[in-house]
Amino acid sequence: MTDTYKLKSVIQNEGLKYYKIAEKLGLSRQGLKKKIENDSEFKASEIVVLTELLNLANDERDKIFFAS
Repeated sequence: MTDTYKLKSVIQNEGLKYYKIAEKLGLSRQGLKKKIENDSEFKASEIVVLTELLNLANDERDKIFFAS
């Protein structure tokens, strides 16, 4: 389960817009929002792209995308 609060915080701190992130992931803005809000899950390939895009360390990535 994605830690929505942490993910939104990192996106804001990086100064990225949701439409740009969605574009990089090949998603619609609505599709991205569903994944951020845990209505659907991120694919492994999307997590890889987000890790690079958001400059996440591995432990930070794990706390965001593999929260329990």
